Amino acid sequence: MARYVYHCPLRWSDMDAFQHVNNARFLTLYEEARVALMFNAAKQHGLTSFAEGVVIARHEIDYLRPVDYGIGSGEGHKSPEVRIELWVHEIRNSAFVVDYELFDDGRVASRARSVLVPFDLEAKRPRRINDAERAFLEAFRE
Repeated sequence: MARYVYHCPLRWSDMDAFQHVNNARFLTLYEEARVALMFNAAKQHGLTSFAEGVVIARHEIDYLRPVDYGIGSGEGHKSPEVRIELWVHEIRNSAFVVDYELFDDGRVASRARSVLVPFDLEAKRPRRINDAERAFLEAFRE
């Protein structure tokens, strides 16, 4: 199993009044990492079906410590960033579960889980995971 690692820049708009990354923005950061895996990495493996439709059925987030906007790994003109590691926890016939850890300054700041459902946008209904998708997801299964 290999975790997918994504370095995500923080934006000024991610910050709340306390100069921490706003709790709701964690979903956006996790989304960026998930999209990079399912669209970019999958496409590099010749798989484009996830880009045709996947919906979120559930999110869970545990906040372990605040993420200060200025702490990240930014230097000079570069935006601070966090590292997100994600992996596949479970693969079902028509859904799969992705787990995440968000690291700030080398320490875990948050853990999360998402249940994703492949979706046929034309038919407007969930669909089954095909063999190529299952093989791709298995490479990231823990």
